[in-house]
Amino acid sequence: MDLKVETEEMDANRPPPIEVFAHTSTLHGISHIFTHERLCVKRCLWVVFFLGSLTFLLYVCVDRIHFYLEYPHVTKLDEVATPVMTFPAVTFCNLNAFRFSRVTRNDLYHAGELLALLNQRDIHLVEESVLESLKVKADFHNFKPRPFNMREFYDRTGHDINDMLLSCHFHGTECRAEDFKVVFTRYGKCYTFNAGDNGHPPLITTKGGQLAITSFEAGVKVQIHSQDEPSFIDQLGFGVAPGFQTFVSCQEQRLIYLPPPWGDCKVTAMESDFFDSYSITACRIDCETRYLVDNCNCRMVHMPGDAPYCTPELYKECADPALDFLVERDNDFCVCETPCNMTRYSKELSFVKIPSKASAKYLAKKYNKSEQYIKDNILVLDIFFEALNYETIEQKKAYEVAGLLGDIGGQMGLFIGASILTILELFDYLYEVRLLQEIRVYVSYRAEAPIEEVAAVTFSVLFFSPGS
Repeated sequence: MDLKVETEEMDANRPPPIEVFAHTSTLHGISHIFTHERLCVKRCLWVVFFLGSLTFLLYVCVDRIHFYLEYPHVTKLDEVATPVMTFPAVTFCNLNAFRFSRVTRNDLYHAGELLALLNQRDIHLVEESVLESLKVKADFHNFKPRPFNMREFYDRTGHDINDMLLSCHFHGTECRAEDFKVVFTRYGKCYTFNAGDNGHPPLITTKGGQLAITSFEAGVKVQIHSQDEPSFIDQLGFGVAPGFQTFVSCQEQRLIYLPPPWGDCKVTAMESDFFDSYSITACRIDCETRYLVDNCNCRMVHMPGDAPYCTPELYKECADPALDFLVERDNDFCVCETPCNMTRYSKELSFVKIPSKASAKYLAKKYNKSEQYIKDNILVLDIFFEALNYETIEQKKAYEVAGLLGDIGGQMGLFIGASILTILELFDYLYEVRLLQEIRVYVSYRAEAPIEEVAAVTFSVLFFSPGS
């Protein structure tokens, strides 16, 4: 091979001088730095200006990248009108969990201590009629106890919906006792309206919807929740007092949270033997159930699963203290992440004193009760949507890759007049310069080396090249 020919070809393919590249490049400023003129004040000033602009560019780029890695988010609030809305599930419990009239001597024998019915310290607070009945039932002389089950006890002594409910209307249509599903909570036997299971789809409304319940109560606890989550009324419910008509104005809120790293919502499926869909309530009940089964070898009546129910003794000595301890140490034992999608209902309550004198007389005759009993025990609960709309609260990414690239590109154009293609120009020129240097080294080596050595090197390269 003729080395002279190679040298001529190398000279023909060499990259242009830096001065020529600087004048043809789209990068601003370098044409004033790399010139054929001698060193002068003008060139020095352009070097200072260019390096200053480059420094500011790098500072802004680092700041934008740091901001992006913080994964910021914003919260978008919107109100959406809709012609049809799903009415929520309504769970309510009588604050008087047990009916004394249904408590038997066998119940007192097994659960009297748990119910504090055998407590002699507060005996002066009990009515005479109740006290006499209690003395008779608490006489265990020659009494042979029978098997006792807490689930059966709660079900039998809990309040019956047919006795509690005086009237109920939804959307102008009368609702019956069959429309209420029995659920068990820490308050005992409770009822859920519009549970949306067992083949009955959730009720919908096209006019705002209203559920009106009139009941004989010593006070109730109420929770309004979606059909997808179980009731957790002891923690999330609100009280309704007798002697008042309580108006509850609701608005549905649909919350959408971002997964990590922008947010902290739970994206993985729920690992539970008791619930199919994840919610904070379901997670909490699942955790409490597992905690009691592990520590007490039993479960409370309101807990899911197939573990045996706790006996009254275990309720008093283990289950209740363990559950109270778990509530106090919530962050340490039951950490329930926020779901990425959830529905809740904001509430506004207002009250009206009832009944009037005329109404009290009418109801007393109708239900064969005294007027004082009517005033002390009757309550009316109205639950309705304030409007046919729902509120969306959505977390959105505040800064994404497109925004990062846009900011960096804008700053590059502002400070040094560059773009992505400009960067490619620089890399292409540097690649050509580096390639030229390697070729020069190779050619000079061949020119100085003996022919035999060059042949050996050439043979070695050709021989070992496929394996490299």
